[in-house]
Amino acid sequence: MLLNIAQRLRDSAARSPWRVAVAAPAGRDRRGRVAYSQLTFQQLDEETDRLAAGLHRLGVRPGHRIVLMVRPSIEFLALTYALFKAGAVIVLIDPGMGRTNIFKCLELVEPDGFVAIPIVHVLRRLRRGKFPKARFNVTLGRRAWGHGVTYETLRGNAPTPWTIAPTQATDPAAIIFTSGSTGPPKGVVYEHGMFDAQVDMLRDFYRIEPGEVDLPGFPLFALFNAAMGVTTVVPDMDPTRPAHVNPLRIIEAIRDHGVTQAFGSPALWNRVGRHCVEQGVTFPSLNRGLSAGAPVPMHVLQRMSQVLTNPQADMNTPYGATESLPVASISGREVLHETSALTKRGAGTCVGRPFPRVDVRIVEITDGPISKRSAVRELPSGEIGEIIVRSPSTTREYFRRPEANALAKIAEDGPEGGFWHRMGDVGSLDATGRLWFCGRKAHIVRGAHGMMFTECVEPIFNEHPRVYRTALVGVPAVPAPGQSQRPVLIVETEAGHMPSSDDARRQFIDELRAIGAGNPLTAMIDAFLFHPSLPVDIRHNVKIFRERLAPWAEERVKP
Repeated sequence: MLLNIAQRLRDSAARSPWRVAVAAPAGRDRRGRVAYSQLTFQQLDEETDRLAAGLHRLGVRPGHRIVLMVRPSIEFLALTYALFKAGAVIVLIDPGMGRTNIFKCLELVEPDGFVAIPIVHVLRRLRRGKFPKARFNVTLGRRAWGHGVTYETLRGNAPTPWTIAPTQATDPAAIIFTSGSTGPPKGVVYEHGMFDAQVDMLRDFYRIEPGEVDLPGFPLFALFNAAMGVTTVVPDMDPTRPAHVNPLRIIEAIRDHGVTQAFGSPALWNRVGRHCVEQGVTFPSLNRGLSAGAPVPMHVLQRMSQVLTNPQADMNTPYGATESLPVASISGREVLHETSALTKRGAGTCVGRPFPRVDVRIVEITDGPISKRSAVRELPSGEIGEIIVRSPSTTREYFRRPEANALAKIAEDGPEGGFWHRMGDVGSLDATGRLWFCGRKAHIVRGAHGMMFTECVEPIFNEHPRVYRTALVGVPAVPAPGQSQRPVLIVETEAGHMPSSDDARRQFIDELRAIGAGNPLTAMIDAFLFHPSLPVDIRHNVKIFRERLAPWAEERVKP
């Protein structure tokens, strides 16, 4: 079946040619007011046609793998859809994963070219022997060492009608690398049909209407907006540091454009929500807030429920992964009024009911590959096991990683065929069909009394009024076969509450130990450590790097 996700942008331009497609901050006047640069849907469609024609002149052909490393901007959105229109496969890598990981990913991909900011081209040229195929290179800004063409050269001197590449629904559209929070980053292959299914699923579930205005705190989500006829307002923030966002910039953008929808990691909404509650700021224009990347703390939901004053507005927390998005979703109201009490007692974090067309099962926890679904036992409701999913938007493979594919994919041997993706998470389904997330499989602590799950244990201690967040790890960090681990709870306090003396530390630990003693899931924990700032992932600044914390704890606590 012929399908190119870029056709969605062209359809949006045909329906609403004069509506603003994207607006981005472009400086400030002497009074500090923001000036915005913007394109309508018709202008964005024309811009992407010109760029696609320029890519073709440069030599880019369908199937060429092109690395896109451009800051969030109008140009980022235009270049993405231009590459789709040209039939190229876009390679997206988180710049925050570190230079070593970035070059490992790039060497694996063997890119045919780079569309990037100047510093990327400087590094590329310094290691030109690593990328012998990279012939099609475009610089956004001044050319690095005079090599490659500029964005302006690419777009040409006049509008150029362009015929969208006739890709198949199963043709690759992008390779998006995971953040590597629980292992080496892996390139997830997205097909045009998978992107198309994502757009439909998100639009229909959240009832997103053309003409809405979205503020995406995660740049990739801007791609869905153009496909839905939704205006994108590029936030004035560093997307790799949402935990350090300036709340005033987010408030300003929401008010300037009457934003109706905004996505941000829990770390972003933690910053924004605290400021808004302290200053009495509300967002009456917002119909919905979205937050993902890790479980959203209840204190974040509580604050944002005060900020979203539209009676119909709510915070929604979709659950999924780079390999399969979306999977399930739950509203803030349901969490605060129905599921939070169970979370505080150790049930895990409820992530809601699966999206239509998404099938979720819980199977027995297994460390090795699972060749077919009938080879693993499916667990009844209420029992914790591995989460596996399948849907039209579930990706089928990692790029050039057969060993990872063998570990992550399960063939469906029933009459319907297809495959399942192992989320790498553990959880359970309750009697009503809601999915409960209990943590990453890689983070299970295998104690003397059985398996302990991070998202069941940590919320119990997070109820302490001076605790910001906690991390459960096992010591030894890498146990020998059959060896049990000693559970250790690592605590990051609220600002200003780190114990400053031995007596204060002992008192704090006694309070934590008393909390743990009140629940059979945590009664065996007798080792507590304090950490000034738990290390978190680069993408959302919220997933805790327990892999780093476990060796740290091992140096301080005996097994």
